[in-house]
Amino acid sequence: MRPEDQRWLAATARLAMRARPMCAPNPGVTALIVKDGRVIARGWTQPGGRPHAEAIALAAAGEQARGATMFVTLEPCAHKSSRGPACADLVSASRLARVVVGCADPDPRTAGFGMERIRAAGIAAELVDSPESRASLEGYLMQRRFGRPHVTLKLATSLDGCIALASGESQWITGPEARAHTHAMRARADAILVGGGTYRADAPRLDVRLPGLEDRSPERWVLTHGEVAEGWNALPAPQAITGMAHIQNLFIEGGAGAASAFLQAGLIDRILLYRAPIVIGGGRPSIGDIGLSHLADAHNRWQLSSRRQLGQDTLDIYEANPCSPA
Repeated sequence: MRPEDQRWLAATARLAMRARPMCAPNPGVTALIVKDGRVIARGWTQPGGRPHAEAIALAAAGEQARGATMFVTLEPCAHKSSRGPACADLVSASRLARVVVGCADPDPRTAGFGMERIRAAGIAAELVDSPESRASLEGYLMQRRFGRPHVTLKLATSLDGCIALASGESQWITGPEARAHTHAMRARADAILVGGGTYRADAPRLDVRLPGLEDRSPERWVLTHGEVAEGWNALPAPQAITGMAHIQNLFIEGGAGAASAFLQAGLIDRILLYRAPIVIGGGRPSIGDIGLSHLADAHNRWQLSSRRQLGQDTLDIYEANPCSPA
């Protein structure tokens, strides 16, 4: 990949948060049109899934698209819909000079066909492997390839791994900066889940309380076999997320039982670990038994991808190692 292509694709992927999660059930695709080293148009999948990113960007560019380069995170769709034309057809008619795609589309209606159609129109089309593009589409790719959402587990603990006092008091372990960051992460998810104990004890709101993002509050789910109140959805077991076909990104927040159940099932893809500089001692642990019988089996499952300071608290982000057993 050319260094400048990598830079532009990374910039394109950063627009994905403008699409998620309102674009569901469609992927949050983003596009930039660049000419003479300058961005002349941008686009991202609109609420409800239409118009697509390419259509928005091309409409914004107009005649300036002639001879320009489009950078797009996902292969332009090749199938027509009652809601709009195929993006591969729009791109083919655009008189762009070049299209750089950061990720192939696993949808069999498009896979490879989008690139073929664009090349047949005389436009130089390149498919590259962009980590940033893949990361921006992680929920869509997980659903397409494995039939389940991408799952993030959030933990907010003391230095000794507790999420509450022995009495159950937990407000607040982390500070306002960490809590605000959690709300930003909620806004990126299609659904948020807590365990049955947290649901019954705390009656959590699980909404997004950041100015301007209140409308991005995700669906609320609880891990339980029992009845739930209106506005909630029940998930009987972690393995049942193969039935969440409309959900691309699931955020798990609250309860050692829910955390351990999903970890034991091997269904956690990312861990957000918020740690406060306090020691509780004898408090409630963040995770219950996950069925580990040998310490050696715990190693190499997680890779630290980033670390940042949020006020007095530290956020460590861990990604599941795809080469390790669940």
